[in-house]
Amino acid sequence: MIWFVVASLLLVIALRWLPVVVTPTMVLDPNGFNQQWTPLSRIDRTMVAAVIAGEDSRFCSHNGFDVDAIQKAWERNQAGGRIRGGSTISQQTAKNVFLWQGGGYFRKALEAWFTVLIENIWGKRRIMEVYLNVAETGIGTYGAEAGAQRYYRHSAARLSTVEAARIAAALPSPKTRDVVGATGFVRRHGNAIAARSGVVRRSDFDDCAYE
Repeated sequence: MIWFVVASLLLVIALRWLPVVVTPTMVLDPNGFNQQWTPLSRIDRTMVAAVIAGEDSRFCSHNGFDVDAIQKAWERNQAGGRIRGGSTISQQTAKNVFLWQGGGYFRKALEAWFTVLIENIWGKRRIMEVYLNVAETGIGTYGAEAGAQRYYRHSAARLSTVEAARIAAALPSPKTRDVVGATGFVRRHGNAIAARSGVVRRSDFDDCAYE
């Protein structure tokens, strides 16, 4: 246990500055992976607003865990509605960088541990930067830059509000949700994220990523 604590601390400290260019999920992806590490300064702010609007509206105000979102997700799942999670961007980043996909109490416990570490050692800006480089944005595609190049043939530095919203709308299930030519729920969800992104920007709900 002591060795695990020390090793995890050292790893998190190292990745506070080192680019995260490969994760367990990428290595295990049967489709291979395409990822291009891109500093947050070279990712359009519309992408940050979109993932906050679509994935974690309280990103700048919580400590890594959104208790209200977890409770609402549990109640909706119990009622038999569309299955949804209550994970924050911080939790998703911890899982994507250090752990494997899938459920289980043991993995969730490790996810909580790494979430606490990155919230306290990395801070919000670094968490957002890493998240936008390791989140799966399509089949074999990871990060905002690779996603922007795949779908729109230009860099993540020039994403429009609609383009960023469409990528964000696919994040929960990037292997099954279309970014270009989306219809039905995914299209409506993308439009909703685009609208909420404006609120995020006007209300400065993304400021913590730029401090």
